[in-house]
Amino acid sequence: MGRFLIKSFALSAAALVAAGPALAGGDAGAGATVFKAQCALCHSMTANGVGPKLRGVVGRKAGSAPGFNYSPAMKSAGVVWNAAELHAYITNPAATIKGNRMPFAGLHNSKQVDDVVAWLATQH
Repeated sequence: MGRFLIKSFALSAAALVAAGPALAGGDAGAGATVFKAQCALCHSMTANGVGPKLRGVVGRKAGSAPGFNYSPAMKSAGVVWNAAELHAYITNPAATIKGNRMPFAGLHNSKQVDDVVAWLATQH
């Protein structure tokens, strides 16, 4: 039993470290609120709309959600969404992946971005 708990703790800690500082510092509950106010007009977790569905975005290759018509820039970006990549993209989409079609200037409050990234990480 002790060995199982140690292994589980080690795996959880490794996942948190791999996710990066944005996930570690974000408040997922606050991120849900920011997402609803800033992102939900175009994105949902369960269905493509103006933007692609975002359930499972953490760890997914950019431009790969089934059924969404991505820009060539997004399809060829070569990005796998992790905390650092999401933080950069949410802050300034146009500069992070040039030629993407997301008509959003970016969320410039770093705490809110951390919170959104933390919340997205909970949406498997």
